[in-house]
Amino acid sequence: MRVSVIVPQIGQSIAEATIVKWFKKQGDPVSKGETLLEIGTDKINTEIPAPESGIVERLLVSEGETVPVGNEIAVISLSEESGERAEAVEKVSWSAGFQPAGSSSLTNLAGKDARAPAGNEARHSPFVRKLAQEHHIDLSAVSGTGEGGRITKEDVLKLVEQKKEPLKARGRVPMSRVRKLIAEHMVHSKRTAADLTTFFEVDMNQVSWEREKSKELVLSRHGFKLTYLPFVMYATVKALKSFPILNSSIEGEDILYHADVHLGIAVAMDDGLIVPVIRNADQKDVLELARTAHELSERARSKRLTPDDLQGGTFSITNPGVFGALMGTPIIHQPQVAILSLGAIVKRAVVIDDAIAIRPTAYLSLTYDHRALDGAEADRFLAHIKHTLEKECPSLHP
Repeated sequence: MRVSVIVPQIGQSIAEATIVKWFKKQGDPVSKGETLLEIGTDKINTEIPAPESGIVERLLVSEGETVPVGNEIAVISLSEESGERAEAVEKVSWSAGFQPAGSSSLTNLAGKDARAPAGNEARHSPFVRKLAQEHHIDLSAVSGTGEGGRITKEDVLKLVEQKKEPLKARGRVPMSRVRKLIAEHMVHSKRTAADLTTFFEVDMNQVSWEREKSKELVLSRHGFKLTYLPFVMYATVKALKSFPILNSSIEGEDILYHADVHLGIAVAMDDGLIVPVIRNADQKDVLELARTAHELSERARSKRLTPDDLQGGTFSITNPGVFGALMGTPIIHQPQVAILSLGAIVKRAVVIDDAIAIRPTAYLSLTYDHRALDGAEADRFLAHIKHTLEKECPSLHP
């Protein structure tokens, strides 16, 4: 019996996907739910699990190829014969690297129907095989330095470093697919928008007090850390309702005002930045915004987002302050007209009623499209956020 693996419909507007990486090769055993491959669209990379357990009989599409949604890309064999073969492969692989003293052959460990693997296959452990697969190293061409010619982890790591040397020597590495997509989007934005940035300093003392009062209870009751960002999100949404031009987009020569606030939150990944969207953010309180942002961030880092999670944003916030940045000039996420940046929360000496005091403060940066609004509106928008954070910070009682 065989099962086809097809490109899933991972987003309403997605018609095709690129095979980024196969985690299994032809002949490998695979378990149901185990990651089989990674696919990418113009918005996101997603890991696809195996639909059933069995043997990977055929890979029909190579890495780097783009195929339509619904196309068959692999075949998994589920026959009893394949199930026995999978068990044998696993037993042989493990016994190859860890054969106990006194065993005369692999057959003694794997059973009478198991066949000892040929060549170097019998001279490395599953860990070594996986390490080699991750770095695209052909173990059949590797001379092992371990006992009896066994290939060790150090042998593979040495080859990995050797493969890196030519890249280090010339100081050049190819752009990843994700970086190429980010480059395209950012260059398009810079060519499209008449962008500029304005800055405000905000006293975060009231926000800090509310956060300290609630963070332990939020962690124990809801299982995530309460940060400063949800308070800024709340204040931003409130300002967007008062200044709807900031919650708009430009389509040709028209400005489209959006009735609902769909807030994009930038999430830093190992290979780039991704901006999942909190739907109807204007209908959520601080705790709901915090919970939704946490869930989206977790799904983003575990590659469980769908393209629909990244679409429809009307305004975006980025938070470089978590990395220590004091301020920034972010690039607008097209076709939106503005993006807000939150800098690091830092204690500074400030003057309050002609007296010097120590307060936690932060710089807010707003990059906006001058085609849609002028500096006066941008500054009034930031002043509204500043007033909410300093004077009307919501009390959070989870």
